[in-house]
Amino acid sequence: QVRLVETGGGSVQIGGSMRLSCAATGVAYNINCMGWFRQTPGKVREGVAYICPSDDRTYYDDSVKGRFTISQEKDKNTAYLQMNDLQHEDSGMYFCAREGGSSALGRTLGGRFFGYWGQGTPVTVSS
Repeated sequence: QVRLVETGGGSVQIGGSMRLSCAATGVAYNINCMGWFRQTPGKVREGVAYICPSDDRTYYDDSVKGRFTISQEKDKNTAYLQMNDLQHEDSGMYFCAREGGSSALGRTLGGRFFGYWGQGTPVTVSS
């Protein structure tokens, strides 16, 4: 059974930094890609970034390019999201996701379908 657990969320001031972690269990980590999505109440879940284990290829949404960096430690089955220069619009619940699955709540990012989800970790950017 796939399980994804996010940690590292909290409150940060505008311009600050934060790093999120996602520990994966019950997966063949080197097969499929790991992604990060975010969502605010009443809005659709939007893709942030993904990284693939086979060749470390990455994909970023235009809204975070140059500010966010996704990385992974394959031997620990863990993915990270380093967030720099945070802005108000970056606030939301951040979800770790894994490529594959058939969830009705799945989302597509960069042509890849992510259907496995963690429970999320909140990020609040304030003045």
